[in-house]
Amino acid sequence: MKYSLLMFLISLVVYQESAAQGCVAVRSNGNTCTLLQPEEAKGWQLNFNNRYFRSYKHFVGTEEQKQREENGTEVINHSYTLDMTLTRNFNASWSLAVTIPVNSNTRSSLYEHYGNSSTSPDARRSTKSFGLGDIRIVGYKWLLNPHQSHKGNIQAGLGIKLPTGNYNVQDYFHKQTVAGADSAVMGPVDQSIQLGDGGTGIITELNGFYNFNHKIGLYATAYYLLSPVEQNGVSTSRGSAVSANALRYYTNTMSVPDQYLARVGASFMSGGFNASAGLRIEGLPANDLIGGSKGFRRPGYILSAEPVIAYTVRKTSIYLSAPVALQRNRIQSYADKLISEDTGKKVNGDAAFADYFLNMGVTIKL
Repeated sequence: MKYSLLMFLISLVVYQESAAQGCVAVRSNGNTCTLLQPEEAKGWQLNFNNRYFRSYKHFVGTEEQKQREENGTEVINHSYTLDMTLTRNFNASWSLAVTIPVNSNTRSSLYEHYGNSSTSPDARRSTKSFGLGDIRIVGYKWLLNPHQSHKGNIQAGLGIKLPTGNYNVQDYFHKQTVAGADSAVMGPVDQSIQLGDGGTGIITELNGFYNFNHKIGLYATAYYLLSPVEQNGVSTSRGSAVSANALRYYTNTMSVPDQYLARVGASFMSGGFNASAGLRIEGLPANDLIGGSKGFRRPGYILSAEPVIAYTVRKTSIYLSAPVALQRNRIQSYADKLISEDTGKKVNGDAAFADYFLNMGVTIKL
């Protein structure tokens, strides 16, 4: 019983450090879940989660745009995040977690600089961002009495995401003037590598498990971030003049989108080792549940197969997760739908996704 519960904890740690999948900017979300035996309920817990991915495959809907790689015009994002979560367990039912993320991103492209049609060997340039992300504070409660519900339980979480990350990081974009000279202009980097989104959000979570015995169990999680703020006012023009179409269809500034994630799977435990496998889906909706949906965003989702391995010894647990994409879908945005209505032709923007991403970390009971 004890170790199966601990393994559920570890699987939730991996789940809740969701990844930004390329241009679909699903930022790290959630906090470390806190499941402990009743006699061990009080105390502190510290988690360090490292996440990395490389996105470069472009999709319109579910169709991969293979010509982007063939032509060398793909956008490549490298993203690394360190999430540090401190959890206070007040008793067997209640806990509070604070997550502080530090992000490091690099984005290389042609179109943002000299253009996809450029033949210059220096046409591909990079922009970067580094620093504190959006801090998250979440309170959790097990809905069933942990002293009595040994085989299964459901945990609810409610919290706040603070706009502590810089949502207007700027870098140089390299252009060519009409006269053919090179120039560099300063402007906000792409939405996918901004450190924050500029809005205060409401975090909602549900986590559940059921253990058939001491070795085999099931888990399920659901997460939704409500973002009442519609736009953050940051320009999408990358230091250039704003286009008439951008103004007409409200894509001249960045949106502050909702985001979601869900997981379901099974785990097997033997001694201090745990292996689990399941499915996860995460993404950005085209329309927010609260507030407006105007502004630039790349909505879409990623469906992944998620294997996890973990090992627990005494008060320390280490884990490794490598979700592999099964389906990537860049759905129509609010602006895409407006343009489609005006032109009578379906318009669907593209986005770059990763093939997989890596989560690796350690959880320590203090």
